[in-house]
Amino acid sequence: MEKNGNLQTEKVSFFESKKGIIFAGAVVGIISLILVALGNPKNMGFCIACFERDTAGALGFHRAEIVQYIRPEIIGIILGAFGAALISKDFQPKGGSSPATRFFLGIAVMIGALMFLGCPLRMILRIGGGDLNAIVGLVGFIAGIGVGIIFLNKGFSLKRNYKTSSFDGYTMPITAIVLLILLVTTPAFIFFSKEGPGSQHAPIIISLICGIIVGFLAQKTRLCMAGGIRDKIMFKQNDLLLGFLTIIVVTAVGNFAFGDFKLGFAEQPVAHTDGLWNFLGMFLVGWGSVLLGGCPLRQLILSGEGNSDSTVTVFGMIIGAAIAHNFSIASSGKRPTANGQVAVIICIIFLAVLSVANSNLIRENN
Repeated sequence: MEKNGNLQTEKVSFFESKKGIIFAGAVVGIISLILVALGNPKNMGFCIACFERDTAGALGFHRAEIVQYIRPEIIGIILGAFGAALISKDFQPKGGSSPATRFFLGIAVMIGALMFLGCPLRMILRIGGGDLNAIVGLVGFIAGIGVGIIFLNKGFSLKRNYKTSSFDGYTMPITAIVLLILLVTTPAFIFFSKEGPGSQHAPIIISLICGIIVGFLAQKTRLCMAGGIRDKIMFKQNDLLLGFLTIIVVTAVGNFAFGDFKLGFAEQPVAHTDGLWNFLGMFLVGWGSVLLGGCPLRQLILSGEGNSDSTVTVFGMIIGAAIAHNFSIASSGKRPTANGQVAVIICIIFLAVLSVANSNLIRENN
């Protein structure tokens, strides 16, 4: 702390400053462009939901043959966040904040993301590629966050967490290393796509390094799309949003340069044009992310910091991906499925019941 008269001002590190957040956004945007240029699907340099889905398929949790691949980016993000947390002494094993509820929230968020075909980070990358369907998704995402904030203001809470054993904190870093071993050794029980999005990927070492860099930066800057919009609405703070605006600008410029920018709704890569369900899918993701305290990227980062509640959420998302593909809930690039539409409505009802039950609304009405 620095004293200035009777006032105390806290020193802010570079990564916590606006310049640091903009720098991180620029790096994420550039890395996303590089990964696409080296083999990742278009507008999918990063997608936490899609990459967790691919990893779930590779492990045999679902048998959708076109989306099966252990994504090194996910491994790298976890290890990058873990390393950054160790360096800054942010690694703090803790948990116990309604883990079962968080597991089912993870499932719900994944179902919403696979209705839209992307997490909040991919939504931003799609906007940078000219995909106007992602603008519809963004509106839904903001609306969902707005509903979540209403319940936060009414006292919604999943209760406090507690300090846990060191082993709990190392669960996700150890899991990441095991996944890396499976990816490199390619045992017979691991599935790899021969066509489709799962077969499109940059070289393993490059994807891993890029993931580590993004994980490190996201941990240091606290990058979170849901958190950025929440902070803007609740506290009038723009800092986190600057990072994502920078990602849009960098990827838009890069896509123009590479000839990949395509403004419009139709024929966008790994995307459908059903506006209602793009809206509702991301509405579900936004609402769920606020209740969880962070978007899918933030949950992955927190799991690398030793937060076992976020680890449970990530596992919930992976199971959610398996459910989505085993029961024809996930959308295709052509259209959403009827099962997916029913699942999204059920999940929205689940979030509404959960939000009311865990807030002060019932007590106020009584």
